[in-house]
Amino acid sequence: MLGIIGLIIGGAVIGILARFVMPGRQNVPVWLTIIVGIVGVLIGNWLSGLIGVRDTGGIDWIRHILQVVTAVVLLGILGGVMGRKSSV
Repeated sequence: MLGIIGLIIGGAVIGILARFVMPGRQNVPVWLTIIVGIVGVLIGNWLSGLIGVRDTGGIDWIRHILQVVTAVVLLGILGGVMGRKSSV
């Protein structure tokens, strides 16, 4: 249970950081930003495990940077999809 709560809190932090890093205005609601942050945390952890920097002796800066970059990319994709207007 604590892992799920930690994932939600971490996802919220990463999602908010991604919104601050990403230029321009995003048409993504806050709840969806948190979900994007959670996905960014999960993918960032996976990527950091692949390159061998997931667990280090100190603060895992590379892992956190990968999480934020992943969330920024996902927000960009989502913002592009949600920002499109229907021409029907």
